[in-house]
Amino acid sequence: MTRDLSRLIRPKSIAVVGGGTWCAEVIRQTEKIGFDGAIWPVHSKSSDVAGHKAYPSIDALPAPPDATFIGINRRATIPVVQELAAAGAGGAVCFASGFSEAIAEDASGNDLQADLVAAAGDMPILGPNCYGLINALDGAAIWPDQHGCARVESGVAILTQSSNIAINLTNQQRGVPIAYVATCGNMAQLNQADIASAVLDDPRVTALGLHIEGFTNLRAWEALAAKAHAKGIPVVVLKVGASAEAQAATVSHTASLAGSDAGAAALITRLGFARVHDLPVFLETLKLLHLSGPLSAPTIASISCSGGEASLMADTALNSGLTFPPLRDEQRTQLADALGPMVALANPLDYHTYIWRDAEAMAKAWSAMMTKDIGLTLSVVDYPPENRADWDCATDAAIKAHKTTGRPITVVASLPELLPPDVTQTLIDGGVVPMHGLREAIIAAAATTEITSPETTPLALAPAEPSKRPQLLTEHEAKTALAAHGLDTPRSVSVTDTGTLTEAAKSLTPPLVLKGQGIAHKTEAGAVKLHLSAADLPAAAADMPTDRFLIEEMINDGLAELLVGITRDPAHGFVLTIAAGGTLTEVLSDSVSLLIPASHETIRDALSSLKIAPLLTGYRGAPPANITAILQAIDALQAYVLANLDSLQEAEINPLICTPTRAVAADALIRKDMS
Repeated sequence: MTRDLSRLIRPKSIAVVGGGTWCAEVIRQTEKIGFDGAIWPVHSKSSDVAGHKAYPSIDALPAPPDATFIGINRRATIPVVQELAAAGAGGAVCFASGFSEAIAEDASGNDLQADLVAAAGDMPILGPNCYGLINALDGAAIWPDQHGCARVESGVAILTQSSNIAINLTNQQRGVPIAYVATCGNMAQLNQADIASAVLDDPRVTALGLHIEGFTNLRAWEALAAKAHAKGIPVVVLKVGASAEAQAATVSHTASLAGSDAGAAALITRLGFARVHDLPVFLETLKLLHLSGPLSAPTIASISCSGGEASLMADTALNSGLTFPPLRDEQRTQLADALGPMVALANPLDYHTYIWRDAEAMAKAWSAMMTKDIGLTLSVVDYPPENRADWDCATDAAIKAHKTTGRPITVVASLPELLPPDVTQTLIDGGVVPMHGLREAIIAAAATTEITSPETTPLALAPAEPSKRPQLLTEHEAKTALAAHGLDTPRSVSVTDTGTLTEAAKSLTPPLVLKGQGIAHKTEAGAVKLHLSAADLPAAAADMPTDRFLIEEMINDGLAELLVGITRDPAHGFVLTIAAGGTLTEVLSDSVSLLIPASHETIRDALSSLKIAPLLTGYRGAPPANITAILQAIDALQAYVLANLDSLQEAEINPLICTPTRAVAADALIRKDMS
């Protein structure tokens, strides 16, 4: 169900139910931010709350309120929500705790949360267990505590499940104009994607920042990604926590490689969002997106008056995905004209201090660096606490260079505290991005290059309930099942009688491989023997801890070995892991995770990102692997999983032996519900 949140997030009237300190603070904050609509306290025993006439009940209000803050206990909250819904109110913030988040202490919490959702019906509710929302564009703060928001004409929207983090973010001193803040609490009815979608309907929102503890309703996230892309609104995600479900499967190498966060990372990438990992970078990325937008290319230029700062900038950008293009001849000419003969010209540029205080010459030099192929130019300036007048030239030069070239530039302080609020605002007014910290600036700039168009094919979703009776198929059973979907496997024979091994192998071409069946990690158990003839098989089988065997023809012309596995992750769908395969999978730690269904283009990009990618494309004169065959093998695995969504726990090919002509599954594992 799609609910209309417009009245809740852009209210003309606000009701406040309750008479405690929290409710009085909501009224104070609403007045403080300049709300010009009606404020209606609701209190059964008081005639006045915080200087406003109080009404004894919901039905006594002059009209159904657009937004309501419910600041009473959890059990009393439910009938009030029901009254508001029946009256046609626009929505409510449910402040009380003690619902599903408290189930460990009170088993009735889940039932109360279900009752709350039922009482709300079609009326949107935030929470429970949340502070609410702030609209700094129109001046509405349905918010029971202090905050740092001020009225803005446009800005970024920030959504978080944590009320305390929301307070901290609103009090930032980095010059980020915040248009909306919303806390989601338990998300009993509305999840973050629903709220974010409503916020994006406001054309004054320039970027969206999401602090996410966990994803729910993946279809809503897909819809949000499509909407944000269509509107040209970039999205930044700070994902914390880990999905325990993603670690449920522990039999395969895939599970240990994927870990708890692989599904979330793959989902964020698939949605076309940028991901960051801490609050300072989160804010700096949002600020860069608001003032300048994503980098047009992953290229940067750096300007500083110190060789130490130039080196520090170069080192900070190392492995970030950003590069420093070398200067072209025309740039060298322009820089030499502005800086004179004593400056070594390079990118990063140490311009020394010969032109310090000459804002015109500085701007000329900056402009020479800000060519169309540069995604962002960074001028490193730390402003001292005293005698700052001598540093005005750096501010003026950056602003003039931006106006001259029309290209994005940031003034970045190597120490965040050395970029004062007044300078920050001056730079913003001049179209220059002020950034606090070299590391923060580099990571934020790199993050914006991750913003892409979302995948349009819907995710394959895992069932809500986990499999009750997962069982491990034998390698022969797994390969047979996967071969039915097009997987290339070695010619083989399954044997259950050691006395018939030699006879059974006569149809196969040596060298042969003998494998014991019914063992998860066969190599560690000594249940794999290579380079055998038919006559060698009985002796090789004697040492194996099983009486079931698989005899296969060896694949001798392999160029590289891959692991390709898919694990069930109820939080994010099904995680496809592609990695360096064979016995050194964990040692090499060379893997990438996607969500299925994954396209050939996405899989090709994943393959090229692996450290062993050169082995696939022809290394030191060796022929290249057959990439088409590799894609077909991965297609076969995906096809099997898509046909078994309700029962599959995990499926893995390791190794997938990549040859010049084939991609052959030398081993395979499937764990699924056999009921």
